Amino acid sequence: MPRSPDPSWARAWAAYRGPVVAHRIALFGPISAATLLAGVTGGLLLPALPGTGWLVVLLLLALALLLRGGGWRLAGVLLFGIGFAGLHADHVLGGQLPASLERRALEIQGRIAELPVHEPRRTRFEFVVDDDTSQPEALRGKRIRLGWFDEDIQARARLQAGSRWAFPVELRTPMGLRNPGASDGEKHALAARIAATGHVMEPVLARRLASPTGIAAWRERMSARIAASVPSESSRYVRALALGDTRALDETDWSRLRAAGLTHLIAISGFHVGLVAGFFAMLAAAVWWLFPGLCRWLPRPFAAGMGAILGACLYAALTGFAVPTLRTAVMIAALVTARCLRRRQRLADTLSLGCIVLLLLDPLAVLGAGFWLSFAGVAWLLWCLPADQGPRRWAMLHGFVAAQAVATLGLLPLTVLLFGQASFAGPVANLAAVPWWSLVVVPLALLGVLAETVHAGLGQWPWQAAAWCFDLLWPMLARVADSPLAMAWLPEPRWHAWPLAMLSAFWLLLPRGLPGKPLALLLWLPLLCPPRDLPAHGEAELTVIDVGQGLSVLVRTTNHSLLYDMGPATIDGFDAGARAVVPALHGLGVRRLDAAVVSHGDNDHAGGWNKVSRAFPVASLLAPEGSPVPGIVPCRAGQSWQWDGVRIRVLHPSAWFPYLGNEASCVLRIETAHGNALLTGDIGHFVETKLLRDDPESVRNDVVLVPHHGSAGSSDEVFVAATGARLALVSSGAGNRFGHPRKDVVQRWCHAGVEVVDTAQAGAIRVWLGEKGLQVQERRAAHPRLWDAARRRNGTAGLCYAPEMQRP
Repeated sequence: MPRSPDPSWARAWAAYRGPVVAHRIALFGPISAATLLAGVTGGLLLPALPGTGWLVVLLLLALALLLRGGGWRLAGVLLFGIGFAGLHADHVLGGQLPASLERRALEIQGRIAELPVHEPRRTRFEFVVDDDTSQPEALRGKRIRLGWFDEDIQARARLQAGSRWAFPVELRTPMGLRNPGASDGEKHALAARIAATGHVMEPVLARRLASPTGIAAWRERMSARIAASVPSESSRYVRALALGDTRALDETDWSRLRAAGLTHLIAISGFHVGLVAGFFAMLAAAVWWLFPGLCRWLPRPFAAGMGAILGACLYAALTGFAVPTLRTAVMIAALVTARCLRRRQRLADTLSLGCIVLLLLDPLAVLGAGFWLSFAGVAWLLWCLPADQGPRRWAMLHGFVAAQAVATLGLLPLTVLLFGQASFAGPVANLAAVPWWSLVVVPLALLGVLAETVHAGLGQWPWQAAAWCFDLLWPMLARVADSPLAMAWLPEPRWHAWPLAMLSAFWLLLPRGLPGKPLALLLWLPLLCPPRDLPAHGEAELTVIDVGQGLSVLVRTTNHSLLYDMGPATIDGFDAGARAVVPALHGLGVRRLDAAVVSHGDNDHAGGWNKVSRAFPVASLLAPEGSPVPGIVPCRAGQSWQWDGVRIRVLHPSAWFPYLGNEASCVLRIETAHGNALLTGDIGHFVETKLLRDDPESVRNDVVLVPHHGSAGSSDEVFVAATGARLALVSSGAGNRFGHPRKDVVQRWCHAGVEVVDTAQAGAIRVWLGEKGLQVQERRAAHPRLWDAARRRNGTAGLCYAPEMQRP
């Protein structure tokens, strides 16, 4: 009789995974790949880079350890990853636009490298400057990001991918906003190797030097043909699935895709590359079958493998070498090479080799979410899913459902860490969308691309069929995504939450028989239910959100939240409400707004209101009477209310005061048992004098929001002295055209003994008025990154630094 299996989890694990052999610690094996990934990631997470010389020494030490072999090999791989990534980052950051060329008129020539993004008043595009002596030395061969501002969309339509132009431009070093829960523009610029950002100064002086050529031009022409062949709204999804052209997808589309957990399918995925590679392999095999004499030169299986590599690399090039496509192309090349060398290659080894090759080609790829989701998803599947999926009749269905369960559980910590959200509709939506889109919609879309490449007009019916098939499923997926239960936004967790969640996922996905699996669920709590750090009774927290040249301040008590202004929104596409305020509120754990105040109707204060109001329920909206803000409660001096032991008073405007824009700004005073704060909007000297005359005691505060972003028409010397402030907060955009905050204004506050902190340098600023005293935290200083080290000064972003100020 067969021996009964050992019930212990150790025996089950050994039977499930097989024996562990020592030779797995190979130079291109899984352990080496994981060590190299840890080194590269650790190097890019350093708060600042050491000197180039130290990085070179680190690389030499790593090579010495690698040559020594044995147990030193992993240490060498780790140090190599740190030094290699550091040198890449140092080279890219060193090649960014020098300060001497910022805000200067420059004449450059080059070509448009990617598909231009056309907006109502602006076209954005990436531009590669020519590498010759006629161009500014600091920009030769560099990639920059430009905007063309013009009302004439026909003129901007001439901006086509692959075309060559000469532009008069004004540039600056890549800069971005830094807020809780929001993306980091400077990190993305580093990963994309963007040397500068700017705009075309005089569009009428721009000269087109050559017509579009190259792969990017082909992609744009093919995208235009799909748009012309498929008149329905689904054409934008066909373009995205076939070519990776997501320019036509609007914010609603992306919101639905995120809620349904389908963004990985809309972008060109590895499965698409596999389809193309398989087609090329069959095509090569068919040619060898038709002409048997070719086998004398190359066996047919090898020819099919070479065809697969050619198809994968060609399609990866056509889609701009996105990480998922490049990863799949590398893995296909590794499999074919191993077969040609008559070597048996495990899938885990192939994945490891692909990871190592990608890291050696571009270590900065780890700064993008696509890298982590691509490799982590495949790694979880390879590790968890056994080869035997059960009876043949149900093997495919069982494997697909199991794969979805593994991917959902395994990737949940990553999605929360990278995007601050969890899609509850994702598993259900993927069960329907993955097979239908991948096996029906995508092949039809790719067939149309192939047919259109062979002869113009042949791709019309496959594209229309792809759109029709897409429309069969999309309405149902859209309803699922629009459900309020489809997705949850989660507050920004502590640093230890992610590794604990990964450990829990690892524990839960171990074979049956491991004890204590229900207890592993507790390890998810720090990630899914992080502490919100709410103030205690009688305390208040203020967060000045980094919105660029504008203003938005979140005021929180124990159980209530108030938002004072929502940042700017422009017709050219930038909306601080969507890009900064809403993500910051999600990252801070805000679920509703008990009150919102629009200080006045100027765009840089009220522009983001529409996006904020759509994302959060707002109990009441206050604004000055007469301001162009609909559905408001008039903001008038004398109003007050109390939340959790904190009193909020309106100091201005008075009932008789007319609406005068800046001067009619709603001024709030936050009064706690541990200190007070004054929110001033854009008031100037006149209202400052009025406040001093009407209620001088209310002007005295520990924290003051510097009026009008630090303009010359505000912060009168008498007003500054009367505040008796210890901390002055400025909300301004880096390098803004108004010169805010003005140097003389900053000096007034500094001479009064006040610490001045500016969001342009600090990022989001959090201030606590509590039992521990006045505390302040700058986002960039609290979460230092090597790509913004130049902005930090003496450990703080303050324009005037007070060392006695508490920093948690």
